[in-house]
Parts: sequence; C-alpha cells; structure tokens
Amino acid sequence: MEWRDSFLDLVLIPLSLLLPMAYHAWLWREARLRPLRTGVGINAATRRIWAIGMMKDNAKNAVTVVQSVRNVIMGSTLMATTAILFCTGIAAVLSSTYTIKKPLSDTVFGAHGEYMMALKYVALLLVFLFSFLCHSLAICFFNQASFLINTSDAGAGTGQVLPPTTTRDYIVEVLERGFTLNVVGNRLFYAGVPLLLWIFGPLLTFLSSMVMIPILYNLDIVDLKGGHSSSCGGVNGKSAEAELNGSDCVHV
Repeated sequence: MEWRDSFLDLVLIPLSLLLPMAYHAWLWREARLRPLRTGVGINAATRRIWAIGMMKDNAKNAVTVVQSVRNVIMGSTLMATTAILFCTGIAAVLSSTYTIKKPLSDTVFGAHGEYMMALKYVALLLVFLFSFLCHSLAICFFNQASFLINTSDAGAGTGQVLPPTTTRDYIVEVLERGFTLNVVGNRLFYAGVPLLLWIFGPLLTFLSSMVMIPILYNLDIVDLKGGHSSSCGGVNGKSAEAELNGSDCVHV
C-alpha cells in the first residue's frame, strides 16, 4: 500500500526535475551558439560594452560604476536574505515536534509518510541553501568588479600596470562570474516553488514545472525579428551566418 501511495512521487517528481534541467541545457546551448537570440547573450554583450566604456573615462564614470554595481548588489542581497529566511523556516519545521502532515493526509495525492515529508523539506532546504550560496558569491564578485573597474588605470606611471587587454578581459570576466552566479541563484530560487508545492502532492509539482517552462522561455528568448541582422552585418560586413554566432557583435 505504501508503494502504491508513492507511485505518483516516483513518476512525477523526476519528470518535474528533468523538464527544467532539459530546458536550461537547451538554453545554455542556445546562449553558446546563438547568443543574440537569448537574453543571457545580449545582456552579457551589453555588460561587456558597458564595462569597457566605464574604464575608458573612469574619472567621470566612477560614481556611475559604484551606483550601478550597488543596485545589483542590493538585488542579490535581497534574494540571499529571502533564501536564508526560507532555510531558517524549513529548519524550524524539521526540528519542531508538530507534524504538519496530519491535516493534509486525507487530501494529498501521493506518499505522505514521515520519510517522504522529511525528504520534501530536506530538498527544499538544499535548494534554498544553494541559492543563498550563489547570491553570496555573486555579491563578492560584484564588490571585486567595482574595485577593479575604478582602479583599472590607477597604476599608470608606476610601472605596475598590466597590459590593457589583460586588465579589461579580467575585469569583464569577474563581472560576468558575478552575474552568472546571480542568474543561477535566481533559477534555484525559482526551482523552490515546485518543490514547495510538493508538500501538497506531486501533481501540483509537475503542473507548476510545466507552467514555469513557457514563462522562462518568454523571458529568456528574444525575438528581434531580423533587427540585429542590419546592425551587426552593417558594421562588420559579415554574412548572416556569422551574425548568428554573435561573437563579432559582442566585440563591437
């Protein structure tokens, strides 16, 4: 009887996890092959242009750099704080003597034994904990990038300056690591929503995962309707196939 109760969990929960994983694997491939078709690739290109522009005239743009990076840090701080609050609440539920599963036993589809309930809360705890770690590391990289951008040309005349290309590439790499960790932390936080609904049954988890994929698709995929073909092709004189790669547009 217990195996029959957990049948839905054994089938729907792996599917609920595989669907977002398959989507993000596809998104990563699209971002690598056709970056200008994805919001991730376009944002990375614009951030590179922004960072290089800020470093060219740092005396005038120092305040703008600090304010821009501070706004991103505030967003990561909010998400990290929310994630650790969820972790604290879940830990409080796990350590409490009150069994929350009893009022839901008659209405929840799937298994709702003590082991299964503990597994649900532990999965939630791990997801929000990793989200907190990603946002914490992102804040560290953002702080480092803020210092690097504002001190990119401070060592001029001292004989201790790195080559401009090396310095620029390193600063952009640090900034991109921060934003990558920020995106990963946000997606892990979003993954906590289906797992949270797992408390009420695997069916809601599966449905929420299916609903979340088209929502993320509309946010991640950018349809420029051929608008980028004229802008990039006109500058570089490349063919349409070269434009889809996006590397030349990023460097421009």
